[in-house]
Amino acid sequence: MNADLHCHSSVSDGTLTPEALAARAKANGVELWALTDHDEVGGQQRARDAALALGLPYLTGTEISVSFVGITVHIVGLGFDAGDAALKAGLAATRGGRRERALEMSDSLAQAGIRGSFEGALKYVGNPDLISRTHFARYLVEAGVCADTSEVFRRFLTEGKPGFVPHRWASLRDAVRWISDAGGAAVIAHPARYKFTANEEHALFTEFKAHGGLGVEVVTGSHSAAEAVRYAEAALEYGLAASRGSDFHSPGESHTDLGALPELPGTLTPVWDVLQDRIQRPQ
Repeated sequence: MNADLHCHSSVSDGTLTPEALAARAKANGVELWALTDHDEVGGQQRARDAALALGLPYLTGTEISVSFVGITVHIVGLGFDAGDAALKAGLAATRGGRRERALEMSDSLAQAGIRGSFEGALKYVGNPDLISRTHFARYLVEAGVCADTSEVFRRFLTEGKPGFVPHRWASLRDAVRWISDAGGAAVIAHPARYKFTANEEHALFTEFKAHGGLGVEVVTGSHSAAEAVRYAEAALEYGLAASRGSDFHSPGESHTDLGALPELPGTLTPVWDVLQDRIQRPQ
């Protein structure tokens, strides 16, 4: 199935509305779609309504920022009740502190000679509660500091570089339980991006599974073919379902478009098989 279960709208750090993403997914041949905005479910009703109006089956989604051994890890939630009070409260708490962090990022960039970055980043923010490094990156491109956002993240906003400010996110346990208790499946997003040691990655997968995590992204926009094979093997080793999502943010920035991913490799259990009763289908 051409499922795309990881992308972002202007409700978080994407540039397209939920409605425009639904239309793009449908036009690109996506057969099952989820909008997974960062630490937010505010776009879910719009995404669902737009998808179903286009005849596109839909799963609710979000991407929760988690701190694990000092590294920010992302956990995608799929197929949950978007109105669940505990989930919404947890996401609101996770969003808290982004403004303060953004002001610290701006101060750090100012010390490197780049002034006005907080105000500049705000121009790209659809939801001020969710100001992020991506919004700063877009401003640095606009200001001519860097040619594109890839250059921004090579020179700024990452550990050891100007503009980097760590943030204390949710715990892995809390994020997985918010999703699970709301009836959904928790999925480790783009695991190859974290650059863990073998022992750290084993700890992540085993703790995630112990808390009730159900899946791992095997095919995603930032994974190479070899990494997809590696995490297909990890899915089998840890008894996890396999997910697939482009992590699409913007037509001008994302390397992989909605619906353009290769198929899942190997004999895996797709996460949508686990979530069959949670898929919302057109009438």
